[in-house]
Amino acid sequence: MVVTLFVVTGVASLALAGVYKLTKEPIAMVQKQKQENAIKQVVPEFDEIKENTITLSTGEQLVCFDAFNGDEKVGTAVKTFTNKGYSGLVELMVGFLPDGSIKNVEVLKQTETPGLGTKMTQQAFKGQFDGKNPLQFRIRVKKDGGDVDAITAATISSRAFCDAAERAYEAYKAEGGNQ
Repeated sequence: MVVTLFVVTGVASLALAGVYKLTKEPIAMVQKQKQENAIKQVVPEFDEIKENTITLSTGEQLVCFDAFNGDEKVGTAVKTFTNKGYSGLVELMVGFLPDGSIKNVEVLKQTETPGLGTKMTQQAFKGQFDGKNPLQFRIRVKKDGGDVDAITAATISSRAFCDAAERAYEAYKAEGGNQ
């Protein structure tokens, strides 16, 4: 029985390793394409992207994508995150225009409660950030003294979204934007 168990375990391990090796590259390509599509949605039209990593005062690192049209910088997309969601990790791509205002926000990843926290992906919620400059627009829910209308029955998810957006703005400022 022990030999049979080892043989079955060995075959299963080899099969799993083979499937992983076959799917690793296609999965990475799909994730890269999803990221590129999010960048295109949150910054104005561009012909070149320059990527750099920003380390925040908390030690966290965020990736910024500066978008250029010719020699002119047309915006910056910041890939940000928070672990404060109701179900944990929430990842966003936040686009900033050169004047520091938010052009658009795209949700990259979330596992919030369906029908409640998942409403963060809808334009009715995330659209309230569009065109707002964080210098005047407080990126916190109204319950916490901010300007954001929380999703009904999903305040934790709304706070998480705001936390990630604020973190993106910190990275944008650290990169030299909105001075």
